Amino acid sequence: MGYVYIFGTIVFTVYGQLVLKWQMDQAGALPAGLWDKLLFLLQQFLNPWIVSGFAAALLAALCWMAAMTKFNISYAYPFMSFSFVLVFLLSAFLFGDPITVQKVLGLALIIAGLVVTSQSL
Repeated sequence: MGYVYIFGTIVFTVYGQLVLKWQMDQAGALPAGLWDKLLFLLQQFLNPWIVSGFAAALLAALCWMAAMTKFNISYAYPFMSFSFVLVFLLSAFLFGDPITVQKVLGLALIIAGLVVTSQSL
């Protein structure tokens, strides 16, 4: 069951990041003035999609708390790197973010690190 909690943490984290990016792209550019920036950002809390992104962050935190009852943090935390991989892949598909050789090599290193750190000694 512990891996389900880690999986939930990753899924809710990725969802939250992607939905926030999507909705902020829809909202447009951040205004120039400090007060205007604050108002702009506070108005985003009226957007149900933005609220769902923050709710996902809360659910991710709850899943992580549950995962911490099952694993040592030094074992579980590297699995969070899957969120980098998923956000990279989904942002390329959903938002047209560029896929570069450097990013692919970086993700390969992240995955290699996950494999190494998840091995029991």
